[in-house]
Amino acid sequence: MEIITISGLDGSGKSTQNNLLKNYLESQNKRVFYFHAIQYGLARKIKNLLNFRHSEYSEESCSVVKANFFQIILRRIFLVIDIWRFKVLSNKLLNKNYDYILSDRYFYDSIVNIYYLSKSKKIIPCERFIKKPNTALYLKTDPEIIMQRERKPEQGLQYLKDKNKLYNEIAERLDLKIINGNREKDIIFEEIKRNI
Repeated sequence: MEIITISGLDGSGKSTQNNLLKNYLESQNKRVFYFHAIQYGLARKIKNLLNFRHSEYSEESCSVVKANFFQIILRRIFLVIDIWRFKVLSNKLLNKNYDYILSDRYFYDSIVNIYYLSKSKKIIPCERFIKKPNTALYLKTDPEIIMQRERKPEQGLQYLKDKNKLYNEIAERLDLKIINGNREKDIIFEEIKRNI
C-alpha cells in the first residue's frame, strides 16, 4: 500500500488535486482511502465532541492563528498520538487490501502549524516518527495568487506569507517534491500523475 501526501498553504489547491487524484486512481480500479490529518486529528475530535467554538478559529477553515504555550504543548502531544493512530489505521487498511492512502494535509502540515503558532523552527522530536510517504508533494503556490482566488483564506496575505516561508523550509528539509501550484489545475494534476 502506498501513501501519497499533498501539503501546502490554505487555498493552494490541495483538496482539488486530492479529489482529482482519488477519482483517477479509483478509475484504475484501485482502492483509495482519503485521509485528512486535521479532520482525523484527536484535537478536532475532542472539539467536535464538546461542540466547542473558540474565537481563534475562523468560521470556514477553523485555522488557528494564535495559541498560548499550553495550547502549543497540547498540539504537540496530540500530534504524537495522531502519528501513532495513523500507524494503526495504516495497518488496518493494509489488511483490508487498500492500494493507496491519499492524504490531504499530512502531518507535515501539522508541524508547519506548530512552528507558525510557536514562532519557533526548533525541530519537533516526534517528526522522526512520522510514517514516510511513498510520494510526498508540496503544492507551492504564491500567497498573492491564493488571495486572488474565489475561495481565499480569511486569515489574509501576511498569514499566508509567514506560513509560506515555513513550508519552503520544511519541504527542503523533508525532501518533499515541489509542484508549482500557480498553474491551471489540469496542468498541475498532470504533473502530480507523473510523480506517483
